[in-house]
Amino acid sequence: MDDAAPRPAETQAAALRLARLRLTEFRSYGAGQLEFEARAIVLTGPNGAGKTNLLEAISLLGPGRGLRAAKVADLPRAGAPAWGLAGSFEDAHGPFEIGTGQEPGGNPDRRLLRLDGEVVRTQALLAERVAAVWITPQMDRLFQEGAGGRRRFLDRLVLALEPGHAREAAAYEHAMTSRNRLLGEGRADPAWLASLEDAMARHAVALSAGRRAMVARLNGEHVTGDFPRAALALECPVATLLDEMPALAAEDRLREGWAASRPRDAAAGGATTGPHRSDVLFIDAARGLPAHLASTGEQKAMLVSTVLAHAALIARARGFAPLLLLDEVAAHLDSGRREALFAALLELPAQVFLTGTEEEIFAPLGKASQGFRIGPGGTISRTSQAGL
Repeated sequence: MDDAAPRPAETQAAALRLARLRLTEFRSYGAGQLEFEARAIVLTGPNGAGKTNLLEAISLLGPGRGLRAAKVADLPRAGAPAWGLAGSFEDAHGPFEIGTGQEPGGNPDRRLLRLDGEVVRTQALLAERVAAVWITPQMDRLFQEGAGGRRRFLDRLVLALEPGHAREAAAYEHAMTSRNRLLGEGRADPAWLASLEDAMARHAVALSAGRRAMVARLNGEHVTGDFPRAALALECPVATLLDEMPALAAEDRLREGWAASRPRDAAAGGATTGPHRSDVLFIDAARGLPAHLASTGEQKAMLVSTVLAHAALIARARGFAPLLLLDEVAAHLDSGRREALFAALLELPAQVFLTGTEEEIFAPLGKASQGFRIGPGGTISRTSQAGL
C-alpha cells in the first residue's frame, strides 16, 4: 500500500480520532482509562470479558442511544448509583472533549451530554462533531428475520444523514394506525378516512424517497478495495411509483388506492399496501447472488460492505469520517476476506475499533494497529502498539 499517494476518501474527509476514553462505574468497569494512538484499535479477550461494553461506551459519546439502544438506568455497574464516560477527541479543528452519564441523585432515566464542559441541549450539535457506525453480531440476524428488521436497518442508515426521516416514519405510522383503527371499528367516515389517507400518502412518499435515495447512494459507493461489494435493492410499491412518475402523482395514486382498498383492509385488519410492507434485498454484486442463497460468511461480507459504504457517505456529507465500531466482525469471514476487510479499513480515513477473541486474526493490520487485552473483571492490558 502506497502511503505517499492520497486515496480518494482521504481527500474528501478529515479523520476524527478518539485519543482517550475514561469510564466510571459503566457496565463491567468500575474505573478505567484507555489511550488510543493508532488507526486501528484491537480489543481481544474471552467472551463476556467486556469488549462490547467498551464499544458501547464509545458509541454513547455520539448522538443516539448507542449500539445496544439500552436504557440509561441499565448502564451503571451493579450496585453503582450512577455512571459516566468521557472522551478526548481530535479532528481537523483541534482537540475537544465529550462527556456523558447520569447525574448523581438526578433522574436515573436521563443522561447528560457535555461538549467541552458545556451542556449539550440538542444532539444535532453533537452530530456536527462526532459520528459512529457499527456492526454487532446481532445484526447477522438481518438475513434470517423478517422484512421489518431490514427496513429498520435501512432507516437507521437514512437517519444518520437525514434527521427528518424519523419524523416522516413516525407520521406515516401514526396516520396508518388511526386509519386501521377506524376501519376496524367500522366507522367508515369518508372525510375522516380521506384525511388520514392524504397524510399517509404524503409521508409514505417522503419515507420511501429517503429509502430509495439511500439505496442508490450506497450502490454508488466504491471505497472498499478488494472486499466483496454488496448491491442493495428496495422492494417497495411506493418506490416503484417514484421510478415511474413525479412525487405528487405518486401521492395521488396512493390516495386512490387506499380509498379503493378500504373494505379489503378492514377485513385484513390493516393496510395491505404501503412502505410498511417494503423489504431490502442484499446481493453479492460480483456474482449476483442474493443473500438468502448465500453462505453465512458471504452474508456477513454483504453486511460489512454496506456499513463501510455508509461510513464513506457520512464522511463525504459531514466532512469527517465516522468512528467504526466492529464487534466480532471477523467471525464467519475466511482468511482471504479478513485480509481484504483489513486492507479496506485502512483505506478509509477512519479510526476503527475491532473486537475478537484471538489476537492472531488481526495480524494483517500490522503496524497500523494497537492492541488491548480485556480480562475478567474489566482488567485492561496492552498487547501491542504502533503509531498512526
